[in-house]
Amino acid sequence: MTETRWLDDVETRAWLGFVFTRDLIAAAVGRDSLRESNLTYVEYTVLARLADAQDHRRSFAELAGVLEWSQSRLSHQITRMEKRGLVARESIPDDARRTAAVLTAKGEQVLAGAAPAHVESVRRHMIDVLDSGQLTALADIYDTLLAHHRRPDTRNPV
Repeated sequence: MTETRWLDDVETRAWLGFVFTRDLIAAAVGRDSLRESNLTYVEYTVLARLADAQDHRRSFAELAGVLEWSQSRLSHQITRMEKRGLVARESIPDDARRTAAVLTAKGEQVLAGAAPAHVESVRRHMIDVLDSGQLTALADIYDTLLAHHRRPDTRNPV
């Protein structure tokens, strides 16, 4: 068995900084979103991912992939949002076993009304706190981490 490689001070700061700031920023943006538009952070995210899709629709598999969620979590979220009239479920014509989530006219209207306040909140809680060099470095860091975690795991082939 190999010896544990404990985190040094810089590594600990980096890890805990990520954990705490991710939670704090998401919570702050979520509070602002709920107050300004009566949308949770998660609802806003689902609506935005549908809005940027062709015809404002995505299969559940595609939407779950874009959100990096399980299809079960997505299904529960879509059910809650359907009750509010923000999204609808539709069968996919070529495959009756598959379902798509579709942004409704109400959902599109709610998203359009919420977007300016959402962007302002993201700016206030993250973007405008950093200078351009820090922001570029952070974007590059996240690109690297996302690429690492999105590539197939060759250690555990399915």
